[in-house]
Order: sequence, then structure tokens, then C-alpha cells
Amino acid sequence: MYWRNQLAAHAMTGSRIRERRLDQGMRQADVADAAGISASYLNLIEHNKRRIGGKLLQSLARALNADPASLSEGAEPAVLNGMRAAAARTSQPIETDRAEDLATRFPGWAGLIAAQEARVDTLEAEVRVLRDRMTHDPALAGALHNVITAVTSIRATAGILANDDNIDADWQRRFHVNIHDDSRRLAVESEALVAYLEPPTEAASSREHLTGFEEVEAFLLRENKLLDWVEAHPNAAPDILLRDYDAPALSREGREVLLQYLARLSKDVRLMPRATFVPAAVAAHGDPSALAAQFDADLPAVLRRLGGLPADVGLPPMGLAIADQTGALTYLKTVPGFAPSRFTAGCPLWPLYAALTQPMRPIKSEVVLPGQAGARFMCYAIAVPKTHADFSAAPVLETTMLVVSDPAPGLQEPIKAGVSCRVCPRSGCAARREPSAIEVKS
Repeated sequence: MYWRNQLAAHAMTGSRIRERRLDQGMRQADVADAAGISASYLNLIEHNKRRIGGKLLQSLARALNADPASLSEGAEPAVLNGMRAAAARTSQPIETDRAEDLATRFPGWAGLIAAQEARVDTLEAEVRVLRDRMTHDPALAGALHNVITAVTSIRATAGILANDDNIDADWQRRFHVNIHDDSRRLAVESEALVAYLEPPTEAASSREHLTGFEEVEAFLLRENKLLDWVEAHPNAAPDILLRDYDAPALSREGREVLLQYLARLSKDVRLMPRATFVPAAVAAHGDPSALAAQFDADLPAVLRRLGGLPADVGLPPMGLAIADQTGALTYLKTVPGFAPSRFTAGCPLWPLYAALTQPMRPIKSEVVLPGQAGARFMCYAIAVPKTHADFSAAPVLETTMLVVSDPAPGLQEPIKAGVSCRVCPRSGCAARREPSAIEVKS
């Protein structure tokens, strides 16, 4: 599908020229004259009956005051993905097949829609994290327990003093001291609870609110040049890599996670250097099995390598998820539509989890998300032992899944999955474990 879309984008150059001309209220003859061609030839171009490129495309772009790339290639894939993801949020009929027309004719509005969708997605992720931590955070539970304990103690002591007039002076003094001490403890615990719940100031670092895995993923997004540094120094020890790269400081937990990540990445880079892996991946259309055979590499390493490629290599957008055998995510790279939460149980229908029930067996499945224009992905997953074979203990499994956006339709019925039961609108799902918080649909 990705390759078909690329060819279709170039085939619609004439239609984009015509739409641009009409939007500006220009006559065909005037545009043709400015570009140095006849009006009849421009008419053939506008109806996609003549291929166009090179100097003529540049001339027409100048005549229309347009970017040549916007005429030949159409809208940016990231903008289109954002617009389609925005459409998938509503049950109202949306003309998703006209998304590229809108993006080409009104790139500013299209960019705004995509940016707003990205912002909504980010805010929803933050809400999920906060909601889950409010429910499960042991620090919050401990703070509330201390407050309730202090209040209960004060109430019990005060009740004794209020209901018994025959308490001698010595015991009254003791009860008053207890109330005083419990009140002071309540004040301290209340202040600690307020400080915990109070949002950080703009000047405060939000790093302390992230897990080690989240911190590393955010770090890699900011410091994307670090990946190039690893490519250039694949034999360097991870701590030396960070020192020579002059990496910004991380928490102790974050640094430990990052060192483990870099050790594995360096090993993958040595086996599959970017200079040879990228052209091979493009030639193989991103087929993990073909690349594994070509580089004599195991499938999880190939999936990690594909998921870590830059966005400009000529392959569809790819996400990556790695989890341990409990299903807890240890690494996550999202793409539009694929953004599972670390703090709620995910949808068990994803191949990431299904692979755990069939260790060493590669799984390839198409997945479609809910919504009128639900995002579609081709997923490649496999679970393999993370530890060496040992007769004295069962192996510890790790599951890896590559998520490829907008695949060509397959012969098999796609898996109708979601993100989490709590926010999934599908009804009648055999895998549902709790009611949805939103209106359910078939």
C-alpha cells in the first residue's frame, strides 16, 4: 500500500496543478503562457494525460506560486497520517479518501489538523499515565494511608475525651499529648500529599515523573544524533559511548536502562551496519524474513533494526514494541494510531502477546483499530528466550513486534484489536475483560 500510494502521488500531479490554479482563480491560458506551453498541453497535464517533471514542473510551480514538491508529491505522509488519525476519533462520516486533496489545497489547515491530533494524542497519553498512577502508585497509596491513619487516631482519642467525663487529669493530659502529636503528624503528611499531587512548575524537570523506560525513550527522541554516534562507533563500550557523546544527565534508573539499550543496539549495528542494511531493507520492501536470511541475523534483531531506521529512508512508518513475558513494555516506539499505555493492560489480540503463547514461532498479522477510518498495521512478532538455555530453570521470554503503517490488504481477515478494553468501543469482543468507558459499537 505504501508503494502504491507513492506511485499514485506522482500520478496525480496534474490534478494538483489544476486545483491550485482554480484556487487562485487563474485562467488556464494565463498559466500556460507563464510556463511557456500551450493551453491545450496544460489541459492534458491537468487531466493526468501527460507526465511532468524537471524544468516544466518548476515553471508551472513559479506560475502558480507553489512549491514544486507539493505539486509532484502531494502532502507529507506525516500530515496525512495525522489527519486520518483525527478522523478515526469520530463516528461521524469523514471523507478520508479526500484527505490528500485537502492537504494539497490547504496545507496550513491540514498541518493544523495533524498538529492538533498529535497534541490530543499526547494529552490522552498523559491522562492515561496520571489516571493509572492515581490508581496504582504505591507512593500515593502510602501517603493516603498515613493521612487516614492520623485522622483515625485523632478521631478515636477525641471520641474518648468527649464521651467520658470520669477520666482523671493524668489520662486527660496523655490524651491531649496524643492528639497534639497526631495533629502534627497529620499536618506533615497532608503537606507531603499536597506536594505530591501538585503539578510541577515550568522550571521543574518532569523527568522525576517518568519511569526509566519512558525517560530513555524521551531521551532518544531528543538526542537522535546519539543513534548516529552508535552507528559510527559500534565497537565502543556503552559507557564510553555516552561519555564521548557528552550525553545529558539521566537518573540512575534511566542511565542503567540506556546502557542496556546501547549494548544491544551496538551488537545489532555490528551485525547489520546502516550503510548496507538500509539499501537492503528498501530492496526487500522491509521484509524481515528476507533480511534475516541475508544478514544471517535472528528475527528480533532484524525487527529492532527496522523499527529504529530514520523516517526518510523510503520505507513506511514503523513502530516497535518489546515486552517481557508478563506483557510489560520494556521499549516502545510509537507511530500514529499505535500508542499503547504502559500502565494499563493492553489488548491481548495484538501479535505482541500472542507470540508469547508460541515461543520461537514468527507471527505475521494485519491489525485494524476501531473507528470509521481505523488505522491499519502489518505486525511482525516473535517471542524468544532472553536467557541462555539452562536445564535448571525455565527460559525467560522476550517478545518483539514491528508495526508497519498502512499495509497492502492481505488475504486473511485482519485482527480487530484495540488499545485497551477500557477505551475500546468494540462490542461483542471475546477478549474483553472489562466494560468500556465509552459508547460501544460493533
